[in-house]
Amino acid sequence: MTLNRKFFLGFIRIHILYHASKEEIYGVQMIQELKNHGYDVSPGTMYPILHSLEGEGFLKCRKVNVQGKIRKYYKITSKGQKILKESRQKTVELINEVMK
Repeated sequence: MTLNRKFFLGFIRIHILYHASKEEIYGVQMIQELKNHGYDVSPGTMYPILHSLEGEGFLKCRKVNVQGKIRKYYKITSKGQKILKESRQKTVELINEVMK
């Protein structure tokens, strides 16, 4: 993992939680979404993040057979909603401080 990716990992996790709070998400979709925001996230980075967020109880997973392949759809949990709310507050504080 490059230095930039390590540095922005928290932003990526917040971004994933945000989108999972709006609708079900899946890995390839989030890779593209993050690419639209200037992040270059590989599947080798994305899927461990999704599994980690699920393991920590922030996301829940639903498996669907899509053209013979199992696709995992993720949705935010109540625990994920709570950490997303806290992250939003911390983000506002950070932006207010660093943009002075």
